[in-house]
Amino acid sequence: MFIATTSANLCQYYSVGLKTTHFWGPVANWGFVIAGLSDMSKPPEMISGNMTSAMCVYSALFMRFAWAVQPRNYLLLACRASNETVQLYQLSRWAQYEYGG
Repeated sequence: MFIATTSANLCQYYSVGLKTTHFWGPVANWGFVIAGLSDMSKPPEMISGNMTSAMCVYSALFMRFAWAVQPRNYLLLACRASNETVQLYQLSRWAQYEYGG
């Protein structure tokens, strides 16, 4: 029996396809990156140092998870690396405002 493999079938059954959490989890987490980017235009006195630090630790831990999980989740890794970059920038803005450095 011949089974036609189409791109729709591959997406449906592939372990990191469109119907898995390997895809939708990272897509949803891009909201953190978008929120961080939109906060760049806000004044630094509105930045919470504690929350931004927590987001930095969270992103760093989940970058490690995205690399360690099998199959590797490159979409989550890219999302977490982007969020880490944005949050570190926000943390530097907060520290410069708070400590005058």
